[in-house]
Amino acid sequence: MAGTHVNPTRMELTRLKRKLVTAVRGHKLLKDKRDELMRQFLELVRENKSLRERVEAGLKAANANFAMARAADRGAVLDTALLTPKQEVQLEAGVKNVMSVEIPVFTVKTRTPDPNDIYSYGFAFTSGDLDDAVRSLSELLPDLLRLAEVEKSCQLLAAEIEKTRRRVNALEHVMIPDMQENIRYITMKLDENERSTQIRLMKVKDMMLREAIEERRARSAEAATL
Repeated sequence: MAGTHVNPTRMELTRLKRKLVTAVRGHKLLKDKRDELMRQFLELVRENKSLRERVEAGLKAANANFAMARAADRGAVLDTALLTPKQEVQLEAGVKNVMSVEIPVFTVKTRTPDPNDIYSYGFAFTSGDLDDAVRSLSELLPDLLRLAEVEKSCQLLAAEIEKTRRRVNALEHVMIPDMQENIRYITMKLDENERSTQIRLMKVKDMMLREAIEERRARSAEAATL
């Protein structure tokens, strides 16, 4: 029994009641946090599914275009065309706070603003399939980065949800019931002590009353003999 490990005093009872109020409030806040994290997690999971399907389809199409380009052009021509890229991509990684969870945010910057700089070769000696492959990969880059963001965010949110769930369960099934049990135990002990004190006081009062009656009778008997 949890109550046997506490000191049954009014000071301890007051402390436990305040602690219980704080625990109940914290339990509610953690449940709200867990629910909001779960809502955002499910939204990201749905977005992740859509992005992954789109990225996989885009990669499949790009690979098919590269295969066609390699079939149309000689391997040496294709390797030379892609040897010296004109465009350069810089990736900046930041974070965004979502319910105390820092999730990644990626920002892409290109060396030049010209969209045609993705082609590092002249169009005269290469096939249109190579152009389609390079363009499809370039168009797929934002989805790839967003997919990386979403997948990492899902991992972080899932870990935070599990941690929050354990805290909610600990409060709901262990800490709050133990505090309630201790409060009941202390209240019962204090009530029992109060009843015992009242009974002792009543007994003392009865003894004093009997002594007063006997003393009065003795005085009356003494007066009668005189």
